[in-house]
Amino acid sequence: MKEDKMQVISKVFNDDSIRTIWDKEAEKYYISVVDVISTLTGTTRPRKYWSDLKSQLRVEGSEVSAKIGQLKLKAEDGKYRLTDVSDIEGIFRIIQSIPSKKAEPFKIWLAKLGSERIDETFDPSLSLQRAIDLYRAKGYDEAWIAKRIRALQDRKQLTDVWKEGGIEKDFEYAILTNEIYKEWSGMTSKEYKQHKGLRKESLRDNMDSIELILTDLSEEAAKLIAQEQKPKGLKENVEVAKSGGNTAKVARTDLEKKLGKSVVTSTNKLDYEYLEEKDNKLKEK
Repeated sequence: MKEDKMQVISKVFNDDSIRTIWDKEAEKYYISVVDVISTLTGTTRPRKYWSDLKSQLRVEGSEVSAKIGQLKLKAEDGKYRLTDVSDIEGIFRIIQSIPSKKAEPFKIWLAKLGSERIDETFDPSLSLQRAIDLYRAKGYDEAWIAKRIRALQDRKQLTDVWKEGGIEKDFEYAILTNEIYKEWSGMTSKEYKQHKGLRKESLRDNMDSIELILTDLSEEAAKLIAQEQKPKGLKENVEVAKSGGNTAKVARTDLEKKLGKSVVTSTNKLDYEYLEEKDNKLKEK
């Protein structure tokens, strides 16, 4: 498996994120085994569960091991580590060895996953429709969904402009994004997520309409300024990113004066709360 021919994709099964890789050369998915085990068993130690199961399968003479490879996947701490992955056929075989009520619905999900990429190749709008359907299923209203989809399109245009300006590395994109956030919201993306009580969840998926609009405005302004000034390299692009963020900051300041309150909220769209955070709140009382 050549990693330069891989595209990292996050798939969701019953609100559980399954780290997934699309191999564009082989035209197949590779899926994180420990993520599947975590979802099916609910264990807090999926790596230990997988280690024991893998040993058991080897003793039984199973051919599953031949289907296992390793790829660097992003962990919860943001670092990339080698992780056992398998194609859909291999995952099916692993599932057969895991007693779980979720096994059958997960198999159906896998079957759909296997065909959707081929469908999207011929009709890219299907990918967009799946995103819209997922947001609807999570309870987002139509106006919010429209803004979110538009923001996704605008974000892609911005990163294309950054690329033209010599931005190539992931950390550079992260720096520019943080500069935009800091300028208009006063927080980095990490601080913003903490403000909303988020961890690995998407920040933008937990913004309300006005927060999304201000984020989109800041990035659209940064894109237009970059197209006009044509900055080169990280240093020049940082200044443009700040200018774009300042455009949204001016709009935010004016709106907050009229509303008499901040439009940057601590609310999120989660239907759960982290236990230790809840305990800390109780202690503070």
